[in-house]
Amino acid sequence: MQSPSLPQLHSFLLLYCFTLISLFIQVLGDGGFCSAPSILEADVSSKPLYWKVTNPTLSPSHLQDLPGFTRSVYKRDHALITPESHVFSPLPDWTNTLGAYLITPAMGSHFVMYLAKMQENSRSALPPHDVERFVFVIQGTVTLTKTSGISNKLMVDSYAYLPPNFEHSLKSDEPATLVVFERRYAFPDDHSTEQIVGSTDKQPLLETPGEVFQLRKLLPASVPYDFNIHVMDFQPGEFLNVKEVHYNQHGLLLLEGQGIYRLGDSWYPVQAGDVIWMAPFVPQWYAALGKTPSRYLLYKDVNRNPL
Repeated sequence: MQSPSLPQLHSFLLLYCFTLISLFIQVLGDGGFCSAPSILEADVSSKPLYWKVTNPTLSPSHLQDLPGFTRSVYKRDHALITPESHVFSPLPDWTNTLGAYLITPAMGSHFVMYLAKMQENSRSALPPHDVERFVFVIQGTVTLTKTSGISNKLMVDSYAYLPPNFEHSLKSDEPATLVVFERRYAFPDDHSTEQIVGSTDKQPLLETPGEVFQLRKLLPASVPYDFNIHVMDFQPGEFLNVKEVHYNQHGLLLLEGQGIYRLGDSWYPVQAGDVIWMAPFVPQWYAALGKTPSRYLLYKDVNRNPL
């Protein structure tokens, strides 16, 4: 039998790849790992913003009765932490608050990312000495109060950056959910950070040369800040043009939508509520799939010499 030529092999591989992609998209549309309701099937306008994060689809319908099922994955250079594997317990020194630590130095990260579920009459504790904090509200309303007595109401899609050793408290009279990032501040010479309170929709869209997604940065890009928080929006079918490989670490929470994330040599279906940790230099790439836009919140360390 004559061996196939290189052009024939190339054509076969292309056909095989397109077949796999078609099957994957069919799975997404038929209630697979990333199934999401169509805009025509559900009145999404009647749902609160980011409602899928606090009411996630815990497993595909055909696996709901399978004991021990989880989509969570932990590897040397990345992790996917999905809602069905979250473990909540009382947050140390917080009042009436349950927390789920999703990214910690035990993975290899230099920062902590966790969910804080505040109940009625709840109150936060201060982070450890020299640790800075960033909070983003995904459900409910909390009150941020400084020692001076000045207060700010933080609603869904609002956020606050609290510098290291900054006296403050977060209070909630009703249930609220926060995503919190904390890291030990890398003090630069002759610089310091300031408290910041803001809202995503008030931040300008930034240019993304060569890309199609929309980008907002929630913190200043100036030297005092050793990390930033990005909000990235993709319409269905949009994707990162560049497969990134860099020295920065990431912590990601998918706020809306669904898609596929490449991490190293693995490809993961992801949906709202999923959390990803990316170590330095892990290859990474995202495509938004399904019928609704995607939005994710992304931590990135910046402005410091890797040494």
